[in-house]
This record gives sequence, structure tokens and C-alpha cells, in this order.
Amino acid sequence: MNLVYADRDGNLFDHPDFIALGRNGDMVTDIMEDELIPLPEGATLVSLPDTRPIGIHAETGEMRVVPGEVCAVGALLPQGFTRLLIPSYAKTDKSKLLPLFGYTAVVWKDGAFYVAAEQCDDPELWNPRNCDPNELELQVKHLLKEYSDNRLYQHLSNCALEYECLTASNTFLNRWEGAVPVSFSCNAGCFGCISEQPDDSGFPAPQTRMNFKPTVDEVVQVMMEHLKHPDSIISFGQGCEGEPSTQAPTIIQAIRRVREQTSTGFININTNAGLTDHIRGIVDAGLDLMRVSTISALDDHYNAYYKPRGYTLRNVEKSLRYAADKGVITSINYLIFPGVTDREEEIEAMIELARRTDLKLIQLRNLNIDPESYLQLIPKPQGELLGMKQMLEIFRQELPGVVLGSYTHTPDSLLRRREKDLQLHRLT
Repeated sequence: MNLVYADRDGNLFDHPDFIALGRNGDMVTDIMEDELIPLPEGATLVSLPDTRPIGIHAETGEMRVVPGEVCAVGALLPQGFTRLLIPSYAKTDKSKLLPLFGYTAVVWKDGAFYVAAEQCDDPELWNPRNCDPNELELQVKHLLKEYSDNRLYQHLSNCALEYECLTASNTFLNRWEGAVPVSFSCNAGCFGCISEQPDDSGFPAPQTRMNFKPTVDEVVQVMMEHLKHPDSIISFGQGCEGEPSTQAPTIIQAIRRVREQTSTGFININTNAGLTDHIRGIVDAGLDLMRVSTISALDDHYNAYYKPRGYTLRNVEKSLRYAADKGVITSINYLIFPGVTDREEEIEAMIELARRTDLKLIQLRNLNIDPESYLQLIPKPQGELLGMKQMLEIFRQELPGVVLGSYTHTPDSLLRRREKDLQLHRLT
């Protein structure tokens, strides 16, 4: 397991004198063989600026910082893969924050790159190779011409072509899950928000938030264009917007008008679910799927990261429970981080939340954050650190009816996943 490093020009090497290590939170740790999988297709290897890797010197057995002008290296995983460890490094300048990505430990072994990760979903649906750039450009031109006055299509064209957002691209390619952003405002101040950051945060937001309020007509046009196939999903709540439920009247009217014209496909909302009254109205209008973003089921951790304005984690739970009672298939967008999510108290709290709300799916999403600033922000651990791999096994044992995945599924797809998981659970 050779340590992987980058020179100052970004070239990658494996170090013949150092054995690779990983990190679980702020703890440097060995990487076990059963924690490694080959580097997945679609993954990206990146250098971590202003860092130096930490490894075990093969000859002396000493743990130390690798000498020379070198940088640590991490992998950015595609959809479907859950990281188990972050890279092991020391910052050369502690005032510098790493860009907002989800870095995964990577090693060189048996002539190939391996990462500390586990596959938790089928990556094929969200493989970037399925988004043909030439076809995308043609479809963007076609829909911009057909709906020349629709500002949402103009906004999404930038997301698809400049930011290479796959959900926005799907909207133009009329495949799988498409996007219909509606909100420029938010009722939370997330520490790692990717579309809006305070000027003094130190984090450059990697994309621009939408700056207009779409009309119901604009929203309906995008929804009707996308909902043409039985497995189509159209989703409110994207990385380029704020909290969609702040625009509940627009969403409610749009859903009702769409469902008056077609029953095809599924309507989803990605939300923090803090505005329970708004969520109830959206659910009652005809919502099919709801994915709720959370980083924890513990109040102090949740509040430190989300900085909620006018709501609590209790409101989130009420929204989940109401939606489930009304037949909406609910999931959580669980922002996970090795050394935090696998704390004993975090695992216990999440299991209880899943049981109380009749959760159907936990979408494991690698948190994009600077590790040091995140660990300084949140409460200190109270219990044992169990490790990400053991955490996943505990979830599977304690929540056999809850699917562990990576993205939103249609009801049929989710049912197939759950039956497969239950079969595997019975075998083990």
C-alpha cells in the first residue's frame, strides 16, 4: 500500500519509502485491506493544496510527514460510492482552507490506484459518460429556442454547460432525475453551502445561486417537459438555489397544475424540511418523493452546521413523519464524514430517527468540506468511534427495511433494492 503524493506541478507518484495511511476525523489510522476498492470509473484524483502527506516510513516503521515539496492526494468519488477514510495529511499553512470537496484516502497497490470506500449504489445512472456533451448542447439549444421566455431553462443551461451539473443536464436530455429550482432564499446558513457563503467565511462558493423567482408557468413548463416517461423524476431543491419550501405557494400551484395534466413520473423535493406547515401543503398537493438533508440526528451537531433560522430538528422530524403518513416515499440526504458520522452517539440517534419517521432510504453523501474547520465547528465525540465500515453494518442490521444508497430512487427501483438487501441480510 504505497503512499500517493503529488509534486508542485500536480504530477502523481507513489512513494517507494512510505506506506499509506488514512484519517478518521482527526485520528491518523492504518488502512485495512477490506476497506479498499479499485479506483471507481468517474473518480477524480486531486492534490490537496498547502498540505503534506503523512505515512509510515517502510524501513523504520515511524509515522511521519513526507519530506520535500510534495502535496497529499485524495480521490473525489462518483455517485454510488461512500468513503470510509479521508487522506492523511498535515497542513503547511493552517490558515488556508481546502476547497469544498469530499476527499477520500487513496493508495497505490498491485499496480493500480485503490480508495478507502464502499459501493452503496449502482453508479451507472449517474456516470458522467452517459451525458453526451454534443447531444446535451443540441438539446440545450432546442429547449432554449422552444421556451425562449423561460428564465429557468436559461438558468439551467448555465448549470449544465458551465458547472457540468448532471441533474441540470438530465433536464435537457429528458432522462432520469431532472432539476426545477425555484428559490433564491434560505432558512438555514449551512457552514458548507455550495451556492452562497458570507464574505468572511473563507470558503469560495463553487457555483452561483439563482437570483430570481420563477413564475408558476415557468415551473410547469419544465416539469411537463421532463415528466414524459414512467421513471422520470423532477426535483425541487438544487445546489444552485436556497430552500425550495420557502416558495411553497409556487410549488403547490405547479404540482396541482401538472397533476391535472399528467400522472406520469414522480415529483420530488430536496429540502431541509424545517418549514413543516409549508411541507404539509406541498405533500398534500401531490408530492411523490421527499429527500431531507441532514448531517446529524443530534440537535447540537445539526444546529452547529445548518444554523437553522426559525426551525429546529424537531420540525424536520415532524415533516418526515407527516410525509410518510401521507404515502410519500421519504429519504434523507445524509452528509457523512469519517470520524464523525461513525461516532457511537451519532449512529444511535440516526437509527432512532429512522425508526420514528418510517424512513425508506438513507442516501449516503460524502460531505464536501475542509476537515479541520468542520471538526472545530461541531461538538466533540461523546462515545466510541466505531469506523465507517462498522457503521454501515450496524445500519444494515438495525434497519433492515431501510435501503442504504446514494441517490433518489423511483418506488419500483427502491423496492427492488430493498428486496435484494433483505435477501443479503437473511443470508448473512
